[in-house]
Amino acid sequence: MIGEPPNGPEWTRTRGSIFGAGGPPALFSGERRALRCLRDLLIKFRIHPLGFAGVAALFLAQLTAAKAASVTFKLADGKDQPVADAVVSLIPLDVPAKVVPPAAPLEIVQRGEEFSPYVTALVVGTSVSFPNRDTVQHHVYSLSKPKKFELPLYAGEAKAPVLFDQPGIVALGCNIHDWMAAYVVVLATPWFGRTAADGTATVAEVPPGRYRAEVWHPRLAKTQSREVTVTADAAAAPLAFSLALKADRRLHRSNAKSGLYN
Repeated sequence: MIGEPPNGPEWTRTRGSIFGAGGPPALFSGERRALRCLRDLLIKFRIHPLGFAGVAALFLAQLTAAKAASVTFKLADGKDQPVADAVVSLIPLDVPAKVVPPAAPLEIVQRGEEFSPYVTALVVGTSVSFPNRDTVQHHVYSLSKPKKFELPLYAGEAKAPVLFDQPGIVALGCNIHDWMAAYVVVLATPWFGRTAADGTATVAEVPPGRYRAEVWHPRLAKTQSREVTVTADAAAAPLAFSLALKADRRLHRSNAKSGLYN
C-alpha cells in the first residue's frame, strides 16, 4: 500500500505490534540490523506501515525457516533392537504450536482383514477416510475418549470421513474381526513422525528453541519424554530412546481364525 511515510501514532503501533519493546528478543543482533535496514528502505520508498507489517512478517518467517533444523529420533528396545511404529513428537515450550490440518482426508485402509497403516499420526482437525478394500464387510469403531465413533457394516467407501478434533490416542477395532486393531495418534503439534523399520524418524523444519520430545508406542506402559533444545546445528546427534516394551499381545489373523490366541 503506497501512502505517506510511516510516522506518528500509526507507525508506532504497527512497529510495536511486530517487534515489541526493545526489538524482537529472539533475533540475533545481525538480524535486528537487517530488519532496521528493511524498515529504512520501506520508509524511503514511502510504503505504508501496514504494508511494512506484511513484509516484515514475511521476512521474519523466512529468517525462522532459514534457521530451522531437522531432528532425528532413534529408538531401540531393551535388547537394542530397532522399534518401528512409534510416534515421536516435539512440543514447543516457549511458544504455542500452530497446527494446520491437511485439506484432504487421510486414509486408513482395510485390506486383507487388517488395518493399514497400523499406526497413524496426525494433527488435531484432520479427517480420515476408512475405505474397505476387502470382499467382506467391516464394522469399524472406537471407544477411546478422544474420539468415539462407529461405522456400521459396510463395503467399499465409508459414508463420510471421521474428524479427529481432540488430541490423544484413539484405538481402532472391527466389530466383526477381533484381530483387526490400529491406532490413531492425534497431536497438537506440527512436528512429529513415525519410526520406520530401522527405528528412526526425522522431523524436519523445526525452529530452534526448547521442546518436550515425546515417544509413544502401543506397547509402552506410558509415553516417554524429555526436554531438549533444538539448534540450527545440522550435525546434531540423534535423540536416542531406549524403550521397555510390553509383550506383543495382538491377535494375529491366522491364529484368530484357527482359534489360537497369543
